[in-house]
Amino acid sequence: MARYIALLRGINISGKNKISMPELKTALSEKGFADVKTYLNSGNVIFSDDETDAVKLAERIHAIIFETFNLEIPVFVISQDELKCLLSKAPSWWGGDSKDIYDNLIFAIAPHSIETVAEKIGEPTEKIEKVQICGNAAFWSFDRKLYAKANWWKKTAASGIGEMITIRTANTLRKIAEL
Repeated sequence: MARYIALLRGINISGKNKISMPELKTALSEKGFADVKTYLNSGNVIFSDDETDAVKLAERIHAIIFETFNLEIPVFVISQDELKCLLSKAPSWWGGDSKDIYDNLIFAIAPHSIETVAEKIGEPTEKIEKVQICGNAAFWSFDRKLYAKANWWKKTAASGIGEMITIRTANTLRKIAEL
């Protein structure tokens, strides 16, 4: 069995799309996923399964969430090994200790591609944010004090983009890569 990570988009934010992590863990376990763990309340699920197709796993989880919580939640799935490999390819400017910089990784949710997302958002704002595409994800860092002027900050939540992606911080991803 391979170890996977499911990233749920847009749950438990300002009282919207409420999903209890213990209830989600139970629902996934009851539907055959093994060794299910959750991390934080923002929809990070670590599990094992024999399925090798991440898109099929995402579709199964999506269906379980709809069946259990009556919510249409986009789901992105990546193997734990793939996530570790991706993190090992991070650019030198990403994921450092500076409290002035906010480091995220943006994942494109199938069937979308990160290239399409990047094209729709446009160029990062010079001297405020940096972006590097790697696989179907983008390493993204920005200055915390100037985030409101950052092109990618403004557009990642915009209609037509937000539904295509899910975003996690460097620290969160490092943690779940090891669970």
